[in-house]
Amino acid sequence: MFADRIEAKWIDAFERVFALCKAEPGEPVAILSETQSRELNLHLAELALLRLGTRPFHISVPTPPQTAPVPVRSTGASHSLRHHPAVLAALRSSGLIVDLTVEGLLHAPELPAILEGGARLLMISNEHPEALERLVPDPALEPKVRAAVKLCREARRMTVTSRAGTDLAIDMEGAVTVGVWGYCDRPKTVAHWPGGVVVSFPRAGTVNGTLVLDRGDVNLTFKRYLESPVRLTLEDDYVTAIEGEGTDAELMRRYLAAWGDREAYAVSHVGFGMNPGARYEALAMYDQRETNGTEIRAFAGNFLFSTGANEFAGRYTQGHFDIPVRGCTIRLDDRVVVREGALQEPLV
Repeated sequence: MFADRIEAKWIDAFERVFALCKAEPGEPVAILSETQSRELNLHLAELALLRLGTRPFHISVPTPPQTAPVPVRSTGASHSLRHHPAVLAALRSSGLIVDLTVEGLLHAPELPAILEGGARLLMISNEHPEALERLVPDPALEPKVRAAVKLCREARRMTVTSRAGTDLAIDMEGAVTVGVWGYCDRPKTVAHWPGGVVVSFPRAGTVNGTLVLDRGDVNLTFKRYLESPVRLTLEDDYVTAIEGEGTDAELMRRYLAAWGDREAYAVSHVGFGMNPGARYEALAMYDQRETNGTEIRAFAGNFLFSTGANEFAGRYTQGHFDIPVRGCTIRLDDRVVVREGALQEPLV
């Protein structure tokens, strides 16, 4: 257990990230939170912004009532704003927005309208600052992530295989690919800290095959390393079978079924982690309430598979899994970019 007190080293970490976001003296910076946000990170953000001479101000909204039939975790689609006109007006007028909502605005429906005014948005994942301190973005990662994005956008097909039995094919034509290196320094851009991932949102009906989740892979909705294999069959984007014995398969079957929503079974995005500083084993080192698991999404060489909402395929749902899978070989057309869980040139 950590002591939730302000530490100078954590202010330093926040200051370095805001400097990478080009926070400038006199710039209005909105610190967006909700009533269930991690209070320590709010204080650290304010103090770091004041060090840089910006003009920070707080926008805090009530955490909305729960409407889902099951607990919701780590969706990147906060519902805390609920199209509040005054809040949206304040955010649109800001140069930089520091997003400290619990789930984050990455996939929130209000995000396009917020960015219209030219704001840049940094989503600070709901992690304890001890983890954020270790994962201050390294500018050397940016060109590598950009190179990965370019390769994904140029590819017509992604294939994913593994010794565990994965054999997955994704048609990449028309897919939307984005990369995150941990900071945003241009108007109308979005980033999250920790960073170091590339993800593609395929168009509808383009993902088919088998994904085998092996022992030690991670279901981040449950913040749990798998203890037994789970075999997923995918047909035209949708998980049509979840096979496996033991707790892990049962948890997945029950959670997806609880939504009563076919879209919860669909593919949200596919991609891979690129952050050499992110640690696969980190989930074992934190209590569940101390981590959001973003570090595990970003560890270098994992195949990041996600179910749930994909606005680019016209699918919306709160049901969501993020699953980093180890030991995969990922090909973009004929080029291997990840070989058995290890990034390949020019991405390392």
